Amino acid sequence: MRDEGTVPVEMPAIGVIQMVSSQRVDVNLKRVEALIEEAASGNVKAVFLPENFAALGSTKTHSIAEREATIKGPVRQLLAELAERYGCWIFGGTIPLSTRLDGTPIDNGRVRAASLVYDDSGREIARYDKQHMFDVDVRDNQKSYRESDAFEPGDQLVVVDSPVGYVGLSVCYDIRFADLYRGLFLKGAECFAIPSAFTTVTGEAHFEVLMRARAVENFSYTIASCQGGTHDSGRMTYGHSMVVGPWGDVVASCSDGESVIKCELDLASLHQMRKEIPIEKGFNVGFR
Repeated sequence: MRDEGTVPVEMPAIGVIQMVSSQRVDVNLKRVEALIEEAASGNVKAVFLPENFAALGSTKTHSIAEREATIKGPVRQLLAELAERYGCWIFGGTIPLSTRLDGTPIDNGRVRAASLVYDDSGREIARYDKQHMFDVDVRDNQKSYRESDAFEPGDQLVVVDSPVGYVGLSVCYDIRFADLYRGLFLKGAECFAIPSAFTTVTGEAHFEVLMRARAVENFSYTIASCQGGTHDSGRMTYGHSMVVGPWGDVVASCSDGESVIKCELDLASLHQMRKEIPIEKGFNVGFR
């Protein structure tokens, strides 16, 4: 956990991007470039992208993952370039990668949904692989989702020390599993990045309450950059990107469609809440 004497006094600003990504990487990357330019303006220290920002619903996931297997992949190179150009950190939603964290190839034709982080000099400094696969039946136009058919789950908790605080990395369906966030909290997280592509049905019912629950349980910010609209694959996503404060208040949000929202994070107030209500003492020691 952070030493209370080192809590930043200033309130860093963030930009949160919402997209309606297509199946085409080239089209999506053009929109990413324009949206990051908008999101990074002003005093913004970090920009957050949604899940599957480079290609949503594509049937070419494995070929995309193979092209991105090294830092020379076109998506990874663009994110590095944009982070350096605008002098801000980029939390890169997710892209498919064909190798594990140790560099070994993934068998059975599967890939991993990797969330990559870039610092303001364009260095790729962290990677988190989504742990919980979206294998569910939903009463929407797609009916059934079996993410584990194409994706292998990760197994590591990742917290990044950044200009906007210690950020715990997670992805979409992870949000339903509170123990993951408890583990990130105990590793020092002050904020949780939750890039998402919620279905319209589950999003309308549960998205905001889950965002607020994970925030309040851990006196942390939850930051969700989302997909939001009708995609060329026919999939419909909920949108409603939002930032929730540690007291459970919605600090910033949007509805559906392409959007950029911005807000400041008050880390000093966050740590005052943790001091007044020391929730760390109540957590299961098995997560330490």
